[in-house]
Amino acid sequence: MGVGGSADMPDRDALPHTVRVFAPASVSNLGCGFDIFGMALEGIGDEVVVRAVEGTGIVSVTVSGDAGRVPTDPARNAAALAVDGVLNRLESAAGVAIQVRKGIPMASGLGGSAASAVAGAVAADALLGGNLDRTALLECAMIGERKGSGANHADNAAPSLIGGFVLVLPGTPPQMVQLPTPDDLVVAVAHPHMEVETRQARMILGHTIPLMAGVQQWGNAAGMVAGLFRGDWELIARCLCDAVAEPVRGKLVPGFERVRASAVEAGAIGAGLSGSGPSVFALCRGRDPAERVVTAMAEAFRDEAGVESDTVISAARAAGARITEAR
Repeated sequence: MGVGGSADMPDRDALPHTVRVFAPASVSNLGCGFDIFGMALEGIGDEVVVRAVEGTGIVSVTVSGDAGRVPTDPARNAAALAVDGVLNRLESAAGVAIQVRKGIPMASGLGGSAASAVAGAVAADALLGGNLDRTALLECAMIGERKGSGANHADNAAPSLIGGFVLVLPGTPPQMVQLPTPDDLVVAVAHPHMEVETRQARMILGHTIPLMAGVQQWGNAAGMVAGLFRGDWELIARCLCDAVAEPVRGKLVPGFERVRASAVEAGAIGAGLSGSGPSVFALCRGRDPAERVVTAMAEAFRDEAGVESDTVISAARAAGARITEAR
């Protein structure tokens, strides 16, 4: 079931009392697109269930799959903050109970807080019959994402919401552009069993960059968009280079340089950190090369850093958030 619509609200009796939503994990930055590029992933994500209950506002929050690490305080929980954003936007005094099931590892660089926030926003909108459009849902999700990541960027939330390879244009409101991708573009991801906190990884970047690094980054981002529209594999590969964040953040991930090199040696067209890491993504031309690449990355993490990895292989056109139950 898709998401996004108009803002005419039906009577409460005509609405579901329980809504369950799955929102996928995502790879962000994708080399040259710091804070503006993101891609949804198949088969991994967070689930949020919201229920209409007696009371006003967010009545309760429970979380599973997180080993007790995700806060249940509504003022600190990404999904709850997004739900509250929907309640405020719709000027609703309804009572809502929230259950969050974490399927995305903590501090993995795969958009865990964004997925929870997106699922919360979509679920609350369906529960209340708000039919908010996608931009409004993204803005509500960003309320929760800001709490999780400490920054106002939607490169994880946008692909988690609408799916595919997404360009997010900063501003108020942010604009999402779903970019075309070659039919056989596949992403392979290795998530080593280590963590990198997004807030820490943003702090070490500072607030300024050398002019030539900026020129290289802007050129690569423009080239990536052109390569995707043209289906130009050589141009896409050339532009999978981060001149701004990865040279600094790569030091936070033991074995990163070797893992990235192993991906290319195994057949990837390019590889890099997903968000702030520690997960590493690789773009591949087809699923068979992606299988070889993800195996090589996991082996490199084992050899270089002494850690095991979880792996994901996904088509570049993975679906975004979806309502899986409404009753």
